[in-house]
Amino acid sequence: MPDLTELADRWKADLAAWAIPEHITAAVSESPWVLPRQVFARRADRLAGAPCGPSYEREWAALDPPGSVLDVGAGAGAASLPLLRRATSLTAVDTDPQMLELLSQRASPLGIPARQILGRWPSVAAQAPPADVVTCHHVLYNAPEPVPFLAELTSHARRRVVVETTMKHPLTTLNPFWLKFHGLRRPVAPTAADLIGILTAMGLRPRSETWTRPGGPDYASFDELVDVTRRRLCLPPQRAGDVGTALVEAGIDPGHPADLGSSGREVVTIWWDGDFPEI
Repeated sequence: MPDLTELADRWKADLAAWAIPEHITAAVSESPWVLPRQVFARRADRLAGAPCGPSYEREWAALDPPGSVLDVGAGAGAASLPLLRRATSLTAVDTDPQMLELLSQRASPLGIPARQILGRWPSVAAQAPPADVVTCHHVLYNAPEPVPFLAELTSHARRRVVVETTMKHPLTTLNPFWLKFHGLRRPVAPTAADLIGILTAMGLRPRSETWTRPGGPDYASFDELVDVTRRRLCLPPQRAGDVGTALVEAGIDPGHPADLGSSGREVVTIWWDGDFPEI
């Protein structure tokens, strides 16, 4: 079996392979690393109103008795908002201040103000208090140094860490479009299985469950999906029509536009015990 250093190095190299060639990014003025905040907000609202899925179930069970929650890469609160009926406090970490504000606007009316920590995990881990449950949904594919990232999640959790991630890198869904518009073959690694291998090599004894996430209206309109997809593909505004046509040809339903930056609906929930001492 590969050792931890080899696994972590491979993870870092696989993520580095997702860099977009400079000649492609230089041809457009907009960043391809689009953060569609409206998609995150809609998903958070949907899950807050109707919590579901193995990640929620594992987190909810670990909050019996009620306890504190630390949400790393919190976004608009899709992971933590459904837990507030059992949460005694909430700390949210994210690199986007607007995302943190979206979460706070939703948490305060539920009676649990969110403590905001702006920055990238694990660089800001020292600012975060320990919590009974640490959640981290759809963040690890943005973590090129997985070992310190996962170690800090573990050291902050009294009871449980719950990570949710797609089976494959979330941007693999866009790979056919990169080939169509740029003749560029994009990577397919890393995967959730690679992450589980790293956790196992760290001695954290992870458990996991694979499931299919229910669909939902991620975008308000097909035009909104086209615009985000166009920018992700480093195409100028005048190519919006071509992108729309390609999406329809690929089977996207204009009446139910799903996010193409989430690699489909196949999701893996991974959980393990924290190591911060219980009070």
